[in-house]
Amino acid sequence: MVHQLSQRDARRIAVRAQLLDAPRPTDLLEVAQQLAVIQVDLTATVAPSADLVLWSRLGTAYSPDDLDEAVASQRLIEFQGLLRPGKDLALLRGAMAAWPGAGEVDEWRESIAEWVEDNEGCRQDILETLRADGPLPARDLPDTTVRPWRSSGWNNNRNVRMMIELLEARGEVAVAGREGRDRLWDLAERIYPDGPTVPVEEAVTIRNQRRLAALGIARERTTETPGDPNSVGPVGEEAVVEGVRGRWRVDPEQLARLGNPFRGRTVLLSPLDRLISDRKRMVDLFQFDYQLEMYKPVAKRRWGYYALPVLRGDRFVGKVDATADHERGVLRVDAVHDDVGLSRTARAEVDAEIAALARWLGLEAWSPPA
Repeated sequence: MVHQLSQRDARRIAVRAQLLDAPRPTDLLEVAQQLAVIQVDLTATVAPSADLVLWSRLGTAYSPDDLDEAVASQRLIEFQGLLRPGKDLALLRGAMAAWPGAGEVDEWRESIAEWVEDNEGCRQDILETLRADGPLPARDLPDTTVRPWRSSGWNNNRNVRMMIELLEARGEVAVAGREGRDRLWDLAERIYPDGPTVPVEEAVTIRNQRRLAALGIARERTTETPGDPNSVGPVGEEAVVEGVRGRWRVDPEQLARLGNPFRGRTVLLSPLDRLISDRKRMVDLFQFDYQLEMYKPVAKRRWGYYALPVLRGDRFVGKVDATADHERGVLRVDAVHDDVGLSRTARAEVDAEIAALARWLGLEAWSPPA
């Protein structure tokens, strides 16, 4: 059976799956379990992204100290730049052991495996250094590569950084904590608790199911992006969305909830929130024009360095260009970009969320004179 969904149905499925409807959830670990992954990014223009993601779900009851405690106790772990429930380690161990991949692997994975093999001495030096002195930041690890990492982009010649991230993927090192913005690395055997390993194929299916439950609705196959994929494979149930080309996979639990009344709310999101991480899905379902502009020249920015998307109910209605100025004690709001022609009631809701965000940060909301 192929389900026929309106765009409104599809949006509400996505919003509910991301716990952005009303009422709010109340438990941090339950939120992390439902979201499956939370991107780690320490840019603190407003607040680090993981904190914004959790605040947007839990509200002022959320404290960053709660997240720190969950990570310290390994109820949440950081792997490949993403926070994940600790018990999901069982779904990762098989892929670690089979690195760079089970069966035939693509040319790119073969090339990085060859790079690690060519730099076996550096690999051993890093592991021995961590065994003796870990945990350590990457800057304190030896670069004894004989073949530098070559790329046309950001990582060119960043040999230790690339080696340590590949050793993480192999399950040989793990994040032990942080020193300021720097990750501290140690041997994985000293960080990860003992536990089961789910076979690779079974783990892939379970992770696809978890991802679909977190997204609500997603493509079976789509363009790969860094971090957790946006595609979900052949899990869930098949659907088409009115006015949108192609077919989708939908979480059965969310399909069953379509008959229930939808209660939305107005919420400010992190620019890295999972609801908008798949840019094509965002346009297809929400017709929302947005991208993070912090890497753009100032003259080319439309919405601001770190503009926060504004969700109202099941629609995106604008962006808030805000900056936390802790020295002055204010959340500076340089613009509220109105995409839809906000009513007086809607604008009041947006203003209330800005004020709530400021209070949570221990600041006062402030806008410069026009």
